Amino acid sequence: MNMDQRLRAMGLWPFRRHKRSRSERVRRVTLWTLTGSVVMAWIGPAADILGSVGEDPTPTPVLLGGVAGLVVFSVLYVRAMLAAVAGRRAHVEVAAAALITVVLLLTQGGEAWTWGLLGPVWAAMAVLGVSASAGVLICVVATVASAALAVGGLPGLPELISLGSICAVIPWANRFQLWLWEIVREAEEGEQARARLAVTEERLRFARDLHDLVGHSLSAIAVKSEVATKLATTDGERAAAEMAEVRALARKSLHEMRGAVRGYRTVDLAAELHSVRAVLEASGIRCALDPVPDGLPQDVTTVLAWVVREGTTNVLRHSKAGECRIGLAVRDGRAVLEMTNDGAGGPSGADGSGLAGLAERVASLGGALTARPDGHRFTLSAAVPLRDAP
Repeated sequence: MNMDQRLRAMGLWPFRRHKRSRSERVRRVTLWTLTGSVVMAWIGPAADILGSVGEDPTPTPVLLGGVAGLVVFSVLYVRAMLAAVAGRRAHVEVAAAALITVVLLLTQGGEAWTWGLLGPVWAAMAVLGVSASAGVLICVVATVASAALAVGGLPGLPELISLGSICAVIPWANRFQLWLWEIVREAEEGEQARARLAVTEERLRFARDLHDLVGHSLSAIAVKSEVATKLATTDGERAAAEMAEVRALARKSLHEMRGAVRGYRTVDLAAELHSVRAVLEASGIRCALDPVPDGLPQDVTTVLAWVVREGTTNVLRHSKAGECRIGLAVRDGRAVLEMTNDGAGGPSGADGSGLAGLAERVASLGGALTARPDGHRFTLSAAVPLRDAP
């Protein structure tokens, strides 16, 4: 174990390796890509400002105003970018940035490759969230207007070509990156909607099964109880017989309901393992599984399936894991399940109420549940004794 691993194990290492989900990584790449365009708004003006300062050591009010305008333009650009990533259209920011761009081009002058670059950068902000035809119109207007305002008159062909080439690349690259992020976001929302739909369908199935099992018996109980009430004063013997049938129906209904709930709570371990692997891999987490040993009792596999389900929930909610391994073996007369991930985010993932309830389930079969953080790795282990083991 090297020094940084020892420090991680003692909780003294200040840097943690955070594993982000696929959608979170795409979102960060989108933000960095869109933010990179505003840097170009400073490159040309910075060259012009540095040249002016070299010629005149005392900054003029116009120059200071240009710097202030650039700062405000950058803030408006970032606000519009964040709105676009969030799925909103920043009309006010785009209009205000257009006004500042025109003012700066009129007051600062220069060349197409200095202050004139503000036009393509504004176009890169304005085309986010508009139609393709509107985007083309915005780029054409930004090219001609920025070239004309920068040179202070009718622009020449070199200025139009240079600014037009930038408007043909930067704004549409931003649109493409934003389009990729929207696809990833919609796919993630679709996965969440499918998960909610699956839960709803399972609840409806259980409600339907429970109604089919108990509904008829409860109706019969109600009818026979009413008959027994009417016969109580006239025919006590027959009323007692009716109540005996009511008691038998009630016991039968209770037995059927317990059987339905027991079946509902029973979880197939192999199916649960394959299900959680699909969920983890869909979230960008590699998952390795061991096969389920043969001959495990039903109550043991059910408890282990609940361990897998709760452990997967903790991995998704409380960690930044990039890899998760689920091992299952029979050792010393016990079924042992271990879930290990490499993205421990701190003690919050180890002491949740879900694990406390899970520990009670495992303890009901004489087993033990342990959660062991070790640096950036976290292991959830459940050991359940096998009653038929020698």
